[in-house]
Amino acid sequence: MQLEKEYDLVIVGSGGGSFCAALTAVSLGKRPVILEKQSVVGGSTSYSGGVWWVPNNPLLAPAGVQDSFERGYEYLSNCVSHVGPAVTPERTRAFLRAAPRMLSFLQTQGIKIRRPVDDWPDYYDDVGGGLAAGRSVLPAPFNMHELGEWESKLAMHPTMSMVPLSSDQFVTLFLIRRTWAGKLKALKLAFLMAKDKLLGHKTVCNGAAIQGQMLKAALKAKIPIFPDTPVNDFIVENGRVVGVRATHQGQPVLVLARDAVLADAGGFSRNTEMRRRLARTPINGEWSNANPGDTGEILSSMMKLGAATDLLDAAIWTMTSMAPDGTFPKGAVFGSANFPFMHHLDLSLPFSIMVDQDGRRIVNESASYQEVGEKVYDRHLKTGRALPAWVIFDARHRKRYPWGAMPPGVTPREWLDTGYMKKAESLEELARLCGIDVAGLREEVARFNRFAESGVDEDFRRGARVFDRSHGDPTVKPNPSLGPIEQAPFYAVAIHHGDVGTSGGVVTDEYARVKRRDGSVIPGLYAAGNVAASPFGRCYPGAGASISNTFAFGYIAALHSAGSKDLAEIIPSNEAKITEFAAQRRKSV
Repeated sequence: MQLEKEYDLVIVGSGGGSFCAALTAVSLGKRPVILEKQSVVGGSTSYSGGVWWVPNNPLLAPAGVQDSFERGYEYLSNCVSHVGPAVTPERTRAFLRAAPRMLSFLQTQGIKIRRPVDDWPDYYDDVGGGLAAGRSVLPAPFNMHELGEWESKLAMHPTMSMVPLSSDQFVTLFLIRRTWAGKLKALKLAFLMAKDKLLGHKTVCNGAAIQGQMLKAALKAKIPIFPDTPVNDFIVENGRVVGVRATHQGQPVLVLARDAVLADAGGFSRNTEMRRRLARTPINGEWSNANPGDTGEILSSMMKLGAATDLLDAAIWTMTSMAPDGTFPKGAVFGSANFPFMHHLDLSLPFSIMVDQDGRRIVNESASYQEVGEKVYDRHLKTGRALPAWVIFDARHRKRYPWGAMPPGVTPREWLDTGYMKKAESLEELARLCGIDVAGLREEVARFNRFAESGVDEDFRRGARVFDRSHGDPTVKPNPSLGPIEQAPFYAVAIHHGDVGTSGGVVTDEYARVKRRDGSVIPGLYAAGNVAASPFGRCYPGAGASISNTFAFGYIAALHSAGSKDLAEIIPSNEAKITEFAAQRRKSV
């Protein structure tokens, strides 16, 4: 397929919103094109856990779960506290109406989706509008061989792609030494891997399954997709974006857009210089598990056009760990030499806490990864002693649960020899090894152990939410999220402020149009995904929020740029504005 000089919709980047927008454009009789700078396609969605968070989605009612637009709006009003141009009632309403329609549209395109095996609660299920049953949906497992010659061109996170197990099932697998359900999950995994080998399949789940299905649908729709085609700049005529300047097969090319250009090119997680200039510090692109192409060039180009920005210091935080010399931990069963360990599930399990260098706890360790990251930064900005943070755990945590990508009870000698993991026979000795205040740690552990005994965390409410408890160990009583730190040897690991993508970028309106600093729109330019500032501010309302955001606004951009009448059902022109929205919002609990 040859790159043509003009298309209706020129899409920059190949994330989830790109494929969704392209399929939507084709359904409207338009001709889109996807330009990707890397040699592989899929963007950050391919590297993700592969989940959509969609209130009132089409799979809820058949499962007997009641939800509505109004309940979703109430929930976001209660947990999204950011006040800024990225978070508006118009964008919130557009997302809530578009996201379920977008999922239904994908189903018509052959995309297979399912609900989690077990309930996957909203991250703030304890606030008004929160849903303990959860609003997340996942892709069905996908056989990569269905892509034919494109199989090698789909981006995948190396850890996520090594086992045919979806994100919703890792919680149970982590309890392999504690519950029969965990043991059965391990047997199921072994069976699935053996089945793949017998049938000659390569089954993937998570982000690769989303983007594998989306790529297959795009190829079936004959959507032109061009990897190795970086966009260098936008073409502007009379104030309107009319195309892009790109490099294709080593040659500069102009690709014109009859209707519009949609930027879905990701954020800037991997651009350390840009992050240090625009975001909070300390920060390092090496701490990130984001897509390696997440380097921010398209965001910078839009800023040069006068695009307004918001939340540039925000990201989808996921605490990560590395060896003291800055290399990545070795010896992992399902790890990668190119990515640090991510810590969410292991940090949530009993017999562990996270402390600053004063030995004091920082946050509810079982909370969402986003909340943990925000609280750690808040503490560090106040004291300068929270980064790196330290995870402290005792012998039972190390024996019973995985750490990083290592099975329960397996501690590579290299971890101890390099100082990646500290080990000591007493908390005092451990504190000295880590440079943590000895008295502070001793007092904090004693206080925490009293909470574990009573089952009530009086400081951070760990285990109070259904979400917290869903990541705990049900064999631990009275609170599955709490366990005393009292059995030697004791362990510690320094963890850093990692992420899976930035969530600040250009400001867009409810139609996904990029806005200038004066509030006007830049004609012909739309943005979706992590290149646009999140409509959820610094909050992450549930598993898959960033992916559903990308897909929903990619869908809206395609409808709006094509002048589709279907958009009127999503954003009624006569709907009264909800001016009290900002006043109603309050900080999440």
